[in-house]
Parts: sequence; structure tokens; C-alpha cells
Amino acid sequence: MLFEPLKLREVTLKNRVIVSPMCQYSSEDGFANDWHFVHLGARAVGGAGLVFTEAAAVTPEGRISPQDLGIWKDEHVEMLARIVKFIDARDAVAGMQLAHSGRKASTQQPWAGNRTLSADEGGFRPILAPSPLPFRPQDPVPEALDEKGIARIVRAFGDAAERALRAGFRVLEIHSAHGYLLHEFLSPLSNQRNDAYGGPFENRIRALIEVVRSVRRRWPDRLPLFVRVSATDWADGGWEIEQSVELARRLAQEGVDLIDCSSGGLVFGAKVPIGPGYQTPFAERIRREAGVKTGAVGLIRSPEQAEHILSTGQADAVVLARQLLRDPYWPLTAAKVLGVQVPWPVQYERARD
Repeated sequence: MLFEPLKLREVTLKNRVIVSPMCQYSSEDGFANDWHFVHLGARAVGGAGLVFTEAAAVTPEGRISPQDLGIWKDEHVEMLARIVKFIDARDAVAGMQLAHSGRKASTQQPWAGNRTLSADEGGFRPILAPSPLPFRPQDPVPEALDEKGIARIVRAFGDAAERALRAGFRVLEIHSAHGYLLHEFLSPLSNQRNDAYGGPFENRIRALIEVVRSVRRRWPDRLPLFVRVSATDWADGGWEIEQSVELARRLAQEGVDLIDCSSGGLVFGAKVPIGPGYQTPFAERIRREAGVKTGAVGLIRSPEQAEHILSTGQADAVVLARQLLRDPYWPLTAAKVLGVQVPWPVQYERARD
């Protein structure tokens, strides 16, 4: 199963190993550079079927850090296109994740401390959110978006999709997880609005649905669209798996092809029961109950584990992050472990055995 092709609209992945979007905090003014070329290119050389960029901000203030990748202006396209061309030449598919960080914006790189930066320190303002509720007690209170501000961000996602298409990407993912803006709209713990974007479920999902429609209008029908969700907030009174299942049904009707099933990130200090494959049950339930393809993510390390997830119908693909940081060539190793013959880069053939 792991090395069976996966067809998504007119795109076929050669296998079901997906490189998860992983922030590198290594850009300047949103531009991709040689680090991104090597980081993403190495995973394509290593045999993954789909290689996602890190979260690419659709507006400057939508970055998590000043060093985040961006796709908010046309000038970003040139270097991204060079990276895509290399990935394509390795028989992999290049994907881009579109994102807005919401109230978790303007922070330091993690290795520098992860503190929210002031404007004097190179941070940016305004920090935007559905409601004026900070992520951490010590964080600045974000500015609540009005309906014009929401509409501006919805358009920005559509504009970003068009730029991604010009760069040559063949899969897009909308980031609606990990406590970033679109997830903040979904959860009643971060969304305390009393207008059309807050309150009941139908209103809280409205911003995400509008973003999906904005992207789908600019993204060709022949190309697939994913959405990453946090299936649960791991907190009382928050977003839960039952709501994720219903959301997935609605997203499928809007032209979303796969739900990338993560969890958490909204509540500071939430107790998450982390363990091998701990989020896979979310992918299984959404797949079964919503009737949409899913990707499983979270502490998937061994080829046998990945094969089991797919062969038992828990997900349609595995989305790997840290394991592919440890070993960019994990797919080639996995094929050998599972007894599957896959092509190696001709430059590496002499090291196959």
C-alpha cells in the first residue's frame, strides 16, 4: 500500500509518502532561498511522492515569524518555480501550504526563544484574530478582524493560489490547524464573536469555507486541494472530532480532496496524549464517516507502521515530518524494508545494496 500510486484528480502521486509542511524559519521578506531548495529537493531525491513547502504566508502579517516563507507578492514566484522544477524532475509532486498565523504571529524563531516580537524588534503589527484573545497570557492582545478584514484575507488566499499555480505547484493545502487563524475561527475557545463568523458551528466554519471557495475559484479543477485540520483542541469546550467529521463532509462538497488530520495547537499548555500514531484514529474516523480521503500524521516512524495504517484503511496517505528531517531518504529505506522495488536516483544506484 505505501508504494501504491494515489490518484487525486489529474495528479498521481507515485507513492503515499507525503512530506509534511515544516517551518524552516529561514526566509527574508518571505523569499525562498538556497536552504529551501536543498531542504525540499533532498526529500524529493529521497523518494517521497509529494513534497510540501512549509506554511507560506498569504499576507506579511500572517507570518508566524519574520523569517517565514511567503507567497503574498509576485516576486516570490521566481525562486519557488526553480524549486518546483527540481522536484518535478525527481518524479515527485510539489505542493504548497497556504497559511495565516492569526494571533500566533510575529514570534521569534523557536531556537531564539519563541517570544512575541515588538515592532522595534522586527515584529509586525497588527496581530489579527477572530477575537481579542491572546494565545499565551504574556502575549499582546490581538486585534479582532472586522468583516472587511476577513474579506481581505479571503482574497489573499485566492491571490496566493494563483501565484502558486504560476510557480508550478500541483497540490495546495489550506492550513486550518495548530491554532492559526482559520483554526481560531473554528474553535469556540478562540472565537467569541457574535456576528456571522461566530457562535454556532455554521458561523464558525464560515471563514474557512470562504477561503476554500476563494482558492478553488483560482485553482484549476484538474488539481487537488487539501485542508489541514486539528481534529481536536484537546481541551474542554473546544473543537472536537465530531465537528471535524461534519466539517470534512462540507469541505468535500466544496472541492477539497484530502483532509490532513493533525490536532492541538490552539490552547497553550493543553495536555496532549502523545504516542506512536496518536492522531491516526482521527484520520480513520474522518475517512470512514465523512467519506473523504485523509492523511495520517504524528509519530509515524517505521515502514511497518506506515504500511499498517494504509493497509487497514485508517488513511490514504502518511504525512511525515520529523522522521523525514532525521532521514530524507526514508522512503527508499522503507521500500527495501517492505520488499518493494522502487527506482533510485541514477546518481545513487551504486549505493542501493
